[in-house]
Parts: sequence; structure tokens; C-alpha cells
Amino acid sequence: MKLQELASALLITHIHGNAETEITGIEADSRKIKPGYLFLCIPGLTVDGHDYAPKAIALGASALVTERVLDLPIPQLVVKDARYAMAALSAHFYGYPSKEMKIIGFTGTNGKTTSTYLLEKILRDQGFITGLMGTIEMKIGDNYYEMERTTQEAVDLQSSFRKMCEHKTDYCLMEVSSHALELGRVKGIHFRSGIFTNLTQDHLDYHKTMEAYAAAKGLLFSRLGNGFTSNPAERQYAILNADDEASAIFSKLTAAQIITYGISQECDVRAANIRMSAKGTEFQLISFAGEAYFQMKLVGKFNVYNALGAIAAALAEGISLEAIRNSLESLSVVEGRMEVVDEGQEYLVLVDYAHTPDGLENALSTISEFAEGKVITVFGCGGDRDRTKRPIMGKVTAAYSDYLYVTSDNPRTEDPEAILADIRPGLQEVNYPAEKAEFIVDRKKAIQKAIEGAGPKDVILIAGKGHETYQDIMGVKHDFDDRLVAKAAIRGRGR
Repeated sequence: MKLQELASALLITHIHGNAETEITGIEADSRKIKPGYLFLCIPGLTVDGHDYAPKAIALGASALVTERVLDLPIPQLVVKDARYAMAALSAHFYGYPSKEMKIIGFTGTNGKTTSTYLLEKILRDQGFITGLMGTIEMKIGDNYYEMERTTQEAVDLQSSFRKMCEHKTDYCLMEVSSHALELGRVKGIHFRSGIFTNLTQDHLDYHKTMEAYAAAKGLLFSRLGNGFTSNPAERQYAILNADDEASAIFSKLTAAQIITYGISQECDVRAANIRMSAKGTEFQLISFAGEAYFQMKLVGKFNVYNALGAIAAALAEGISLEAIRNSLESLSVVEGRMEVVDEGQEYLVLVDYAHTPDGLENALSTISEFAEGKVITVFGCGGDRDRTKRPIMGKVTAAYSDYLYVTSDNPRTEDPEAILADIRPGLQEVNYPAEKAEFIVDRKKAIQKAIEGAGPKDVILIAGKGHETYQDIMGVKHDFDDRLVAKAAIRGRGR
């Protein structure tokens, strides 16, 4: 594709140099440049892509996208907003792939990953080819790819969408983070539906206030389009959690048809008569498409919400309640989400990704519903992230736990001892007995001690990392999997 043709995706631009330059690829990371590529100079929070233009040229870049003319010897497409241009040019270069399949976006603080897997199971069981993007991985057909972040940058997103189209994907289910919405990574994507899970405290290191955090999430629903159509296949839906106050804001932002789900409020898809145990969850579904009784192997009230969002989306796609129920009842586990570690021991060990106050409370309140023995919690807080939630997480765990092991999560570049010190005031605020809480920086030792101290019928929750197979310490990712560490500790104890 010629530079001039690519530039046609934007109205106001200036080409400094040869407009006929051939572009063979697009990239915003100078390390990934290949001969013939267009390098996007994106101003960032800590670095400016313009400073990396010489490196991109050395690697073979044939042209640049800049916000100012640089004194460099290759053509430059000068734009007002390089980040916006990245989204528009990437979509144009890859042929607007989001219009060739149905993309369903999930946004919210907790539940996005589980919800995508639930809906994927329903759709695949109906014979649809699915793609998936999220915290754990990206899936294109039966191929799996690692993800560096929950939602990719615009260039990578459009490239991934094109690969999905080549695999004849019918549906792409993707997690849409607040950062991605705020930074414009998903601008230009044609969403079939947007699903809102919930809004609780997280990422305030970036968004600063809950109002700003909510506003970022709301961008997904405001971008669902402003037109109506007689073609059901082209309609768009905003699927909102009626029990979360933020849904009232999002409902005003969107022109899409609204489908509500919940438990407490009157809504279009509702769960009633919920019964929970360590083996699963049962509920009566009451919906605009009829009623059905569900018996899922997933545990917890929060998983009822996750299921309801997926059910609402599936109903919007014309899938029958019976088919939806059959799919959800056959699903046993979502990786790292209340995942059981079973080595035949007399106590229950659960690994969960809960890393926010609300996520921890969801997991622990669920456990309190069925625990016959002590509840033992192993948790920490991530470094270089929202510090204000640390004492809150300490307070939440204290409310439900008979014993606590406060340890490292991913300390990143922070001192782990300082992170643990930030958690301590939450325990002190509720006068949690000092003898029932141990602060152990070494996460492996904390998990081992929790397992060594467990008795028959006790429940151990290892929270914070879930599916992750590494621990980030001072910028180095060390091999670490809570599930494997727990299994080794159980075997070492002799069950």
C-alpha cells in the first residue's frame, strides 16, 4: 500500500516527502520494525516515539507518522494526533477487519476474563468459530498466543483481527480495559455488543478518581453507534449490570439497545433462588426469552453475574436458553478463577486472580458460604499500582479470614516490605488479632506455611495472581505459578 493511499484514511494530513512510498507494514514499537514498515511516532506517558525514529530508520522503516516534521531522510506523514492516527491507519491498512465478524467487548473491574470464556463456550458449542483476547491469552481458532496486556495497542489489535478473519472467525470476544479506552486503542472497532460487568476501585494510580475511571469505561458504550437498522445482524447492544450504579450512567451514553441483567433489581435477565456450595452454584433464570434452571460447576455469586452477562449476550445472538444452559452446565473451570488445587488432601485449596478489594470480597464471601473449617487467606498487592487500595484489601480479608498470610504479589520495582506495610493499617483499623496474621515477603514460603497449618475441612484462598506463571520482581519475570507451588507444598506435607 502506498503512503498516499494510507493517508486517505485521515482528512487533515501533510506528507513530507515521497507520497508514493510503498508501505509493507505498520508498527509503533521501533524494536519490531522491518524493511518497508511505517513507524508511528507515538508520544507516551514516559517516552516519546519521535525519539526512536532514527532507530526505526536504521532497521529499515520506509516512512514515519509524526506530529511534527523531523530532520530525518525518509517520508513523513504529519498528523495532529499520532495516537488517533494509529487507530485509523491500522484499521485502513488491515482492511477494517472488525466489520467482517461480530466483536463483543467486555469492560468492568472484575469478571471480564471469566465472562469471555463463558460466552466463548456457548458460541463454540453452537458451531461458531471464535477468537478471544484478554488477560490470560489470545486465541485464534485453536491457536494460542501470549498477551502483553489485557487489550493490545491499535496496530496489534487490527493485525490480530485480520488473522481472525483469515481463520473465518464468526465472533471475537475481547476484554476492553479502561486504559485501552482512555488511550484510544479500540477507536474505530465495530462492536456488536458491549458488556459491563461491574465498577469497583482499581487503577486509581492512573485514573486518579472513580469518576474518571467510570468515564473511561463509559467510552465503550458511547461508541456503540448512533444509528438504527432493520437488519438484526447489524444491531448493537449494550448489556449492563442492573445491580451496579454505573449502569445508569452508561445507559445514557449509548444509542444501542439496552439489555439489563442482575440479581437484586428488576431486569431483562435475572437470577433468583440462588444456592451455592463448594461444588457449584444453582439458580433460576428469569429472562425475556423464558425461564430455565441452571446448575453450574462454577462457585460464587460473582460467577452468577458473569454467567448472566454471557447469557444476555447469547440470547441477543438468538441462541436458545436450553443450548445456553447445556453449555454453561458442562463448563468445569476457568483458569485461575476459583481454581481448585486437588492432590487428594482433606482441606480445600483455591487459586484466584482476585487483586482488588471487590474481587477479594467476592471470593471470600463465597467461601464463607460453604466453609466448614477455618478460612485461611494468602494475598498481597501489586507494586507500582494504586496504593490506596492496599489497606482496603487488608480490611476486606480481615473480615472473612480466620488466619492471614500477607505476602508479595508482583512487587515490580517497589520494595515488597513497603507494600506489606501499606496493607497493615487495614488490619489495624478492624483490630485484627496480630497473632493471626503473618507478613512473609517470600510468596512461596507464605503458601507453604498456609498449607502446613491447614486442618481438615479448612479452606485456603491463594489470591492475586490466578493464572499467572511468573512473579515480576525489579523488572525481571521469574517462573512462579501459585498452583504448582501449592501442589508441591501439599505433596511435601503428605496431604
